[in-house]
Amino acid sequence: MKKVLPVVAFRRLEALYDDMRSAYDKISGELGLTCSGCPDNCCTSFFQHHTYIEWAYLWRGLSSLSQERQDLLKIRAKEYMEGLRFWVAGGQQGSPGLMCPLNENGLCALYGHRMMICRLHGVPNKVHMPDGRIQDFPGCFKSRELVANFSSGSIPTLDRTDFYRRLAIIERDFVGLNALRSLARIKLTLSEFILAGPPKLRIF
Repeated sequence: MKKVLPVVAFRRLEALYDDMRSAYDKISGELGLTCSGCPDNCCTSFFQHHTYIEWAYLWRGLSSLSQERQDLLKIRAKEYMEGLRFWVAGGQQGSPGLMCPLNENGLCALYGHRMMICRLHGVPNKVHMPDGRIQDFPGCFKSRELVANFSSGSIPTLDRTDFYRRLAIIERDFVGLNALRSLARIKLTLSEFILAGPPKLRIF
């Protein structure tokens, strides 16, 4: 199967993100979940990302910023990685609790280009695995508190399965099936995406 042009892949990714937003809004509305007044900050959650298409789309957003802002975000990303290395070296448990380098006064500097996990984090969710198992995730602490108001069979839950499937298809068409088989699988933080520059896939 031939690779699609980046602009086509990005358009498909944007449509997927729109569907994610609609599904998330529906579940959060049914649950009564809002980020307003929350004492916690999801931007300190530790996430690693796995697709070249999201990496490239993040850089599409970064490239639209002034060089001065790009340089500032790179400095923050470097500080994040230094903090992460210190945390790993200390053998600590749980999450490092480091602030995302894109967070600016509580807002995302690249909100329209943020990662999938940033868009879906918070509400209770589930994923149907290829082997038939179902993985359940309880959501953020506010979600867990709100779930207490529902009976076990009526908890509003976001099913991520189809979103993952569609993202995998976009990734395949963006990178190319043969290239995808030969490329190393990625497991990188957003800070690593920023510091590495756009993915080198011979498409930029």
